[in-house]
Amino acid sequence: MPLLQVLRPTLPILIGASIMLTLSMGLRQSLGIFMQPLTQDIHISISDFTLALAVQNLAWGFLQPPAGALTARYGFRPIMIVGALMYIAGLALMATANGLVSIMIGGGVLIGTSLACTAAAIAMSVAARAVPATVRSTVLGIVSGAGSLGALLSAPIGQMLNEGFGWRIGLAGFVIMAVLMIPAAWYAGRVDKIPLPKPAADEIDDATAAAAARTAFGNASFVVMTCAYLVCGMQLVFLTTHLPSYLAICGLDPMLSAQTLGMIGGFNVLGSLFFGWAGQRWNKLALLGGIYILRSLALAWYFMLPATPFSTLLFGAIMGFLWMGVGPLVAGAVAEMFGLRWQAMIQGLAFMSHQIGSFLGAYGGGVLYDALGSYTMAWRIGVALGLAGGIVQVAFALIRPSQPPAPVLRTA
Repeated sequence: MPLLQVLRPTLPILIGASIMLTLSMGLRQSLGIFMQPLTQDIHISISDFTLALAVQNLAWGFLQPPAGALTARYGFRPIMIVGALMYIAGLALMATANGLVSIMIGGGVLIGTSLACTAAAIAMSVAARAVPATVRSTVLGIVSGAGSLGALLSAPIGQMLNEGFGWRIGLAGFVIMAVLMIPAAWYAGRVDKIPLPKPAADEIDDATAAAAARTAFGNASFVVMTCAYLVCGMQLVFLTTHLPSYLAICGLDPMLSAQTLGMIGGFNVLGSLFFGWAGQRWNKLALLGGIYILRSLALAWYFMLPATPFSTLLFGAIMGFLWMGVGPLVAGAVAEMFGLRWQAMIQGLAFMSHQIGSFLGAYGGGVLYDALGSYTMAWRIGVALGLAGGIVQVAFALIRPSQPPAPVLRTA
């Protein structure tokens, strides 16, 4: 049966989830555009700004499991709508900020909490529930790819507003874009009306949240995937936070950073579609490790050479192809190992590791730059850890393929 015919009944849900994801991720990935003018205008340091983004990533990571658990109890729609409202409030607070506290609360706490309710783990869980298992990985790749378009749109728009009217107007433009998350979340919330499929004997749909978490951390494949996920967050957030500053230091056109982020967003679509398709056919966890290795090699190549507009855009294309392709692979692996009911929560548990890496990438990169006056040590650490994590992930996936957990009964 053609894929479109299979998906037609759930297209509003998938489109809503894709739009919500593309806005939540695209706006967040483009905040680095405002770092230089914002910090100079309100007199805070680069490390102060990156600390706020690091807090955002920690809030996102540590609140992701509770947000996922709440969707199992209350449904996806209320969680996603509350998250959209918090995103709008966080951007508005940043746009009117006059000091570090507003940046920390708006860009850190509020947006971080919103991402736990609107970004990849929730959107992927919505998509996974809405479609049959036979096309799940492919559809997750499509939703992830559609969700990648946000950076392609928001980065150039933000940069144009920033250059033409100042960083406050640029962030105000982001507020207007974020309002669209509300109707998107409402349509995606229709998934609450779709009943869960009858669980297989090896799934944990009937477990409590605590029992499901214990089962996840008792699964060796899940634990290795979770640990390797740390380097994913570290590499990606280092780039989205610090690449605009690095290009400014190299004396390149400020618009190049927005063009590069847009290039990442565009090739992200292709990568997400490819890895969603590939995950339907090959070992998802081995593919994850391959992504980490290739990313690390690309980072080493780019930062070892003098930055030019051509090399920067080519680097953006390579990294974009390898960017959110992890999304359908992680979501698909979690659904295969543990079923759908607790997918958002268990995926959130893995994502906590990703966000610890994001904290290190954002704040650690800023601290190293302030201390050493360059990004050399930061990118070297990112390359070394990325290669190590990727090699371990591939080796473990091939030596010990993931197995579903033993059935878990509900406990009092």
